[in-house]
Amino acid sequence: MQIRNAIRQTLTAELAPAHLEVHNESAMHNVPPGSETHFKVVAVSEVFTGRSRVARHRLVYGLLAAQLAGGHSVLLSPDNQPTNRRPQRARRRNPNAIAK
Repeated sequence: MQIRNAIRQTLTAELAPAHLEVHNESAMHNVPPGSETHFKVVAVSEVFTGRSRVARHRLVYGLLAAQLAGGHSVLLSPDNQPTNRRPQRARRRNPNAIAK
C-alpha cells in the first residue's frame, strides 16, 4: 500500500482533485501476490481544464516520476469534468479464450 498511498498523496497535493481513484491492479498481472506494480488512476481536476488529453497525461506522469522510477505502471484517466467521463462498457468474454 506504500506506492498506492504515495500516488494518492502526490496527486491530491498537486491537483486538488474533485475526484480521485487509485486502484492497485497488480493482481491482474503475472507478479507475486501483494505486489504494487500496476495501478489505475482516475482523476478529475480543474487543473486539467484547457489541456489536451496528451498534456494531461504528461502532467500526471511528470508528477508521478518518483513513483514510476521503480518500474511501476500507471494507467491514467485524467479529466477536468466528471460529466466528461464515458461509462465503462462491460467487457465481453472471448468464448475461445482458455481460462487460467
